[in-house]
Amino acid sequence: MNPSASSSPAPSTVVAAPTRSQRLDRLPFTRKHGKLLGASGIGWALDAMDVGLISFVIAALSVHWELSKGDGSLIASAGFAGMAIGASVGGLLADRIGRRSVFALTLLIYGLATGASALAMGVGALIALRFVVGLGLGAELPVASTLMSEFAPARIRGRVVVWLEAFWALGWILAALIGTFIAASGPTGWRWALALGLVPAIYSLVIRWGMPESVRFLEKKGRTEEAEQVVRSFEASAGIDADAAHQIRSDEIAEADPVETTGGIWSRPLRARTAGLWAVWFCINLSYYGAFIWIPTLLVDRGFDLTRSFAFTLIITLAQIPGYAAAAWLIEVFGRRWTLTVFLTGSAVAASFYGLSETEWAIIAAGCALSFFNLGAWGALYAIGPELYPTRVRGTGTGAAAAFGRIASMAAPFLVPVLLAVGDQMVVFAVFSVCFLLAAAAAFTLPEQRGRSLAE
Repeated sequence: MNPSASSSPAPSTVVAAPTRSQRLDRLPFTRKHGKLLGASGIGWALDAMDVGLISFVIAALSVHWELSKGDGSLIASAGFAGMAIGASVGGLLADRIGRRSVFALTLLIYGLATGASALAMGVGALIALRFVVGLGLGAELPVASTLMSEFAPARIRGRVVVWLEAFWALGWILAALIGTFIAASGPTGWRWALALGLVPAIYSLVIRWGMPESVRFLEKKGRTEEAEQVVRSFEASAGIDADAAHQIRSDEIAEADPVETTGGIWSRPLRARTAGLWAVWFCINLSYYGAFIWIPTLLVDRGFDLTRSFAFTLIITLAQIPGYAAAAWLIEVFGRRWTLTVFLTGSAVAASFYGLSETEWAIIAAGCALSFFNLGAWGALYAIGPELYPTRVRGTGTGAAAAFGRIASMAAPFLVPVLLAVGDQMVVFAVFSVCFLLAAAAAFTLPEQRGRSLAE
């Protein structure tokens, strides 16, 4: 017997009647995938622009309306309260009426509400409108990541979702530019900044009519002919004709997630991963929004004028881009769990240094490090979330985790003034550092899904 022959891999065979999911998983990244990523990413960037703008609006109103930190916290938290409800309801709706439909609806809701916010004549009206904005924002993000996850080829799915999340950096940079050059331009600058939020309402029409619906969702609803048409359109984009579509070799099929369940997200097979995911979402939301919503205002408190504060925030925001790039590469090299854990740990170290920084260059350097690691962690988190659940509860699972995290983002704006009253900015960022470490510990409990096919 030849030893080398016994250790050689078994020859691949053609799989009879491969599923549509298997046919999607074996595809290369095509122009069709690129168009879907671009369409979803633009919506994601507009979402980030809206979330980022409110931090600049609060800082501007603290000057022009003499807005108190308490009122600023209410404005920010109202949006996060809406996001908590929106994420939960949006996930449920995505599992019932479709990912594409909910994605378009959320863009319409928050776009119209943001535009209306520009006309607010008082704090009360702004708080109410920010709540409505949050309903749309909260629902969009988990639904968009779910839709992209269900189309991306298994071997690069994590990387593709991090690319999607990277559009957040573009939106936040756009918010920083608008904040620096428009919101800070005068007493009415913040109104013109919010008026730009009408763009998502217009873009929702593009989403509704230009994007395909999830194949896995269509199959669950018995709409097999539509599902087949969508799969064939992606295969055609890859140069695979109808005769070759079913010629899949066994070595082209990704290993499926072994989880089996007929229950909900808290059923026995899913409860550990749900608990771990919720813990990460809660801690990262508390630290991220606590820091980045207040950084422009905290810089003003340190003695920097409004324009300089916004300029510093813009520089710090630019560091998000290499953070996403690093996470997109590492997530398919080291896996989701290690990437998420390392970036959260890096966020904890950076937060500690930011709290200790006193000079301009130290503040910018520590802020850039915090931005780099924190946004890289967000990319990995959005990649792993949809992979933890089977198709029928994927939207529900990702939406529920996001909704739980939004509870922390509601509390974060109120937490910062309390911590400042107890101590100083060093205390604030020490608390955020501890939260990042807790999130890293929870992340390490999640199952590794690199290269696996999504559970049906």
